[in-house]
Amino acid sequence: MNEAGAFVFVLDDDALVCEAIGDLLHSAGLSVRLFGSHEDLIQDIWKGDAACLILDVNLAGANGLDVQRDLVRANVDVPIIFLSGQADIPISVRAMKAGAVEFLTKPFKDQELLDAVRQALVRSCVLRHQRQERSALLERFATLTPREQDVMRLVVSGMLNKEAASTLGTQEITVKIQRSRVMRKMDADSFADLVRMAQRLGIPSDN
Repeated sequence: MNEAGAFVFVLDDDALVCEAIGDLLHSAGLSVRLFGSHEDLIQDIWKGDAACLILDVNLAGANGLDVQRDLVRANVDVPIIFLSGQADIPISVRAMKAGAVEFLTKPFKDQELLDAVRQALVRSCVLRHQRQERSALLERFATLTPREQDVMRLVVSGMLNKEAASTLGTQEITVKIQRSRVMRKMDADSFADLVRMAQRLGIPSDN
């Protein structure tokens, strides 16, 4: 992965630990932003380029899992690497179930953290690509007329043109024409491609 433009955010209320992690990441050629509080992070973290967050579980006045939850609520989809001063199995399980990339116990090896960061940045790139792809699909879906959207929903659900026409109270030939327009406007190469697009848009299908 090209790490140019990627950012690593670090939140740890222990200034010495925070700075040590920052120095390690800088030495590996990574761009870093350090935070000492939950509030500062929530205010300043952005949703742009590939990024990941190194997050201490035990913060003064906040729990790392609460920070993770607040980021989700703020629609910040950033891969998280949790750090903890002790091997807390229940918390690590909760963190991983909530989408954390890694849970490292202090003291950890430098290479362990660097490997986790690179894994997280790869995941961030994948997530960003998926968001961009879904945004483009939503834009194309919005170009469909309300009736064409209805036709798309029905045919990807497994209905034949004749069945869709009956449901919509129209003629089969009309549905065929509208289905053709849907394929063109959605830039679908095949019906299977249209079904995959519908799934990414959250439209139920029979597949």
